[in-house]
Amino acid sequence: MVSSVKSEKSVVREYVEAIIIAVILALFIRSFIVQAFKIPSGSMLPTLQIGDHLLVNKFIYGVKLPVTGTVVVPWKSPKRDDIVVFKFPKDRSVDYIKRVVGVAGDTIEVKNKQLYINGEANNNPHAHFTEAGIMKASAGPRDNMGPVKVPEGSIFVMGDNRDNSYDSRFWGFVDLQDVRGKAFILYWSWDLDKPLMSVDRFTSVRWGRIGNIVH
Repeated sequence: MVSSVKSEKSVVREYVEAIIIAVILALFIRSFIVQAFKIPSGSMLPTLQIGDHLLVNKFIYGVKLPVTGTVVVPWKSPKRDDIVVFKFPKDRSVDYIKRVVGVAGDTIEVKNKQLYINGEANNNPHAHFTEAGIMKASAGPRDNMGPVKVPEGSIFVMGDNRDNSYDSRFWGFVDLQDVRGKAFILYWSWDLDKPLMSVDRFTSVRWGRIGNIVH
């Protein structure tokens, strides 16, 4: 009887230890290597669609302390055209995803919807416009702003859906310490316009997007 009780305790202990190790590994992976995010808005259309679920590489820009974002092992910094997830400067409890259009030292300007980087027109094929009308600078920075110079330790970001994106044109630069990582692959996608309990819910899965590399 004594050996049986010890055996049962040993099995329970093994399960508890396995669960603890699994939790620690999951937290480590989420904090330092990869994290899942979902797209709730259309600011990155058509590149990223509402209902896309993606993985973000948190290791690519170096090892950071989870709370402060301080880089302890640097690898490289975000570069132009990277799609990054970051803490929204106006509310750091919220995560945003945008495309990097300017890095430290770049001069950014928008004239009549046209983006200029260091005085040269930037015709990014991912830029998408839904409105033909041009907003005057006095009405807001969407179509006309700058020039502004990106300071050290910062990036300038914009959504691909240029006419419907709340980005650096409106609220300024992103601190590199607030960059969580680089989006790299879609692992799930479905059309959220269809009701959750609908019989058509299964058909709302965008099978062709699953596994696509984000660029």
